[in-house]
Amino acid sequence: MDLGFVQEGYEIVWANDNFHEACETYKRNFGNHIFEGSITDVDFKDTPDCDVITGGFPCQDFSMIWKRGGLETDRGNLYKHFVRAVSTKLPKAFVAENVKGLLTANKGMAIKQIVKDFQKVDHIGYRIYINLYNFAEYGVPQVRERVIIVGVRSDIPFDFEKPKPTHHEGNYSTAGEALKNVEKVPHNNEHMEIHERTKKIISLIPPGGNFTDIPKDSPYYVKGMISHVYRRLHPNKPSKTIIAGGGGGTWGYHHIEPRPLTNRERARLFGFPDDFIFDGNISQVRKQIGNAVPPPGARVVAKELMKLFTGKYDKKEPSKLKPLSGDVLNYVSFDETIQLSFV
Repeated sequence: MDLGFVQEGYEIVWANDNFHEACETYKRNFGNHIFEGSITDVDFKDTPDCDVITGGFPCQDFSMIWKRGGLETDRGNLYKHFVRAVSTKLPKAFVAENVKGLLTANKGMAIKQIVKDFQKVDHIGYRIYINLYNFAEYGVPQVRERVIIVGVRSDIPFDFEKPKPTHHEGNYSTAGEALKNVEKVPHNNEHMEIHERTKKIISLIPPGGNFTDIPKDSPYYVKGMISHVYRRLHPNKPSKTIIAGGGGGTWGYHHIEPRPLTNRERARLFGFPDDFIFDGNISQVRKQIGNAVPPPGARVVAKELMKLFTGKYDKKEPSKLKPLSGDVLNYVSFDETIQLSFV
């Protein structure tokens, strides 16, 4: 998420990750102000003051695709360290990203608990804006649905509004456009070696298709195969969602050549500039890219939030602003009365 905020004029003063190669990538592109280690070891009293805290808690615990345990797992509770950071630093705003599955994890109880925890931070609390974004609607050449949680400190009369989509069916950024001349980029563009059998399987799948499109009379046809395996790009459409991990058949595949995408091609489908270089081997870089928030998507959120700092917004009485709003209300029913303390 950092790159989109930097592109919009924000300055990063501190960062954290426990993935070594991701930290090296961060240092290469942003600077040395990153702490490599577990967030559980961080005393936020020792970190710089800031206006905004951004981040994400482990998406795998909430993702529908892997069907994990949500808040019932230890890693799911890592989000509470995000709450701890907000409680300690009391920034004017925070931005958190997660998968769409967060809205329905544990039958809606996960998102309810997260909302409650952020709203009762310290003696102030935060107004919470939870929206579902399809980043293809903001110029990213990839269909990628993610939940963005924005919190605004309750004493600040700023009402965050979800940015209006700029792209739709008919003018989406396409995978074919995104990959033009990508072969000229020297960094993170290595081709994976794959078995001849895999090449034959891919060659049977049309652009935009997947394993389910293999002819039924083919010896490679498997009844009941799930559709996210061996997905090929369609040159005239955005890519399907690029994932960070997984075994054979989950790498995403080129629409012309029978091969997996290179990491630079993946980065292009996220909207990363070619001079953003990733550290690590092919699998490690794939993980970094697949876990990223597409920079153009992060940037539209950062731009809307920047109004808070420039003062270019209609100021309202904080007590007249809703404590919770956004797309989340279409997914989860909040029966309890939500109240904030105003100072």
